[in-house]
Amino acid sequence: MSEGIKIVADNRKAFHDYFVEERVEAGIILTGTEIKSIRNGRVNLKDSYARIDKGEVWLLQMHISPYEQGNRFNHDPLRRRKLLLSRSEITKIFSKLQLQGLTLIPLKIYLKHGLAKVELGVCRGKKNYDKRQDMAERDAKREIERHMRDKNHSY
Repeated sequence: MSEGIKIVADNRKAFHDYFVEERVEAGIILTGTEIKSIRNGRVNLKDSYARIDKGEVWLLQMHISPYEQGNRFNHDPLRRRKLLLSRSEITKIFSKLQLQGLTLIPLKIYLKHGLAKVELGVCRGKKNYDKRQDMAERDAKREIERHMRDKNHSY
């Protein structure tokens, strides 16, 4: 892990349900209590997704828990949040999303030098047989590692 980067939340479900074809780093516009909740690790990316609307990228369904000491200044946990990308990056992503079956999914949220960043993935949905194949490969790899470890310990 690079210096100055603290991963706050991963979207493991995204790797289970999608093939990640490309990754893009984006800044995110937050309110004061939202960044405090993110620094405390109270964020969930599980069902979130991003959408391009009128030339801007928006993050939807990302849950940031209300800050405990926030009182009346607290935010709506599921509000849509604007992502910061350059015009050329948005155009490039938009052209890829026009292809069938591609979507924009947040993969992780992290703090980079104190600023909240989101790693977006241009993803293609997996079919059920793809998921089963991935699980079989993972099990086979785990079995091989177990045999290698047992073989080394038998001497």
